[in-house]
Amino acid sequence: MEGSEILKGVIMAGGRGTRLMPLTANRPKPMVRVLGRPVIDYVKDAMVDAGLNEIIVTTGHKGEQLYSQIESWEISSRVNQESSPMGTAGSVGLLRDELDETFVVGSGDSVASFDIADLIRAHRESGAKVTMALWEVEDPTEFGIVGLSQQNNGEIESSLDEGYIVKFLEKPKPEEAFSNLINAGLYIIEPDVMDLVPEGEKYDFSKQLFPDVLARGWPMYAKTVKGIWFDVGHPFELHKAQMALVAGRMELPFPMPDGEVLPDGSFISASASVSGHVERSIILDGASVNGAVVDSVVMSNSRVEGVSESSIIGENSAVHSRIQRCVIGDETEIRIDLQDERRP
Repeated sequence: MEGSEILKGVIMAGGRGTRLMPLTANRPKPMVRVLGRPVIDYVKDAMVDAGLNEIIVTTGHKGEQLYSQIESWEISSRVNQESSPMGTAGSVGLLRDELDETFVVGSGDSVASFDIADLIRAHRESGAKVTMALWEVEDPTEFGIVGLSQQNNGEIESSLDEGYIVKFLEKPKPEEAFSNLINAGLYIIEPDVMDLVPEGEKYDFSKQLFPDVLARGWPMYAKTVKGIWFDVGHPFELHKAQMALVAGRMELPFPMPDGEVLPDGSFISASASVSGHVERSIILDGASVNGAVVDSVVMSNSRVEGVSESSIIGENSAVHSRIQRCVIGDETEIRIDLQDERRP
């Protein structure tokens, strides 16, 4: 599309991923794998599909692990390493001298079917300073919601799925919810917006910068994305996201690894070995199941000799006992029964 050939993309990959522990004990949050691919690759693919010609990854915590991954990308890309945490807008603000045209910002820890080219079209047609991707949820009380209008600075119209942003509200009570549309973590931004970000300070897009833009009366637009959206910030979202990707594999724009999809939606990698019971689960490359796995994810090269129920098992680990609602980190051996625990 017109102008997309000059656009740069920025992927924010600086989060520590504390809610994903112990899976993030040995890797940055964007390097957690979803169907065998680091989650950061999903937003990268959306940027490549939109015709962007350069991507900059901002990172801090364990950022050195991202370098080799980014070198494998088919698009010109580099890492900008923070010396101290700068927040979402602060991390992008470090690049302000390079971002002299409309640019795209995405979160490196979400899996979504973003049509970025369509968002760019909406951004240009609306004349907005910022355009935000939205996602529709059934229960908005755990999220930051967005109110839309057909006009800039207009009245909220709850029926809209795109329009000008007129109000933000974090984690509303049920009676306060004027919308069920939430921030999906991808933005189209004009470069002068970054002039509002204080230099050298930790600063946040959703809590600080965007409310400031709105308060100034600058036009902000938003459009709801279709297909799939998961913020894999919680370990059990990893199970939901991968099951949803497998279920939508024929319609969604994501590559599927080699393997078998069972009638109940489970996925077993072509390089996995299964002689036991698998139900509503994801068994990744090199893993083996001789026991039973239900509503779980077994990551690369791990073994389940016992029973895993509603659990996430990291890489190169072994479970010989029964675990329920547990998160097991990498290179961990479990020989006792566990429930509702996280083991590094």
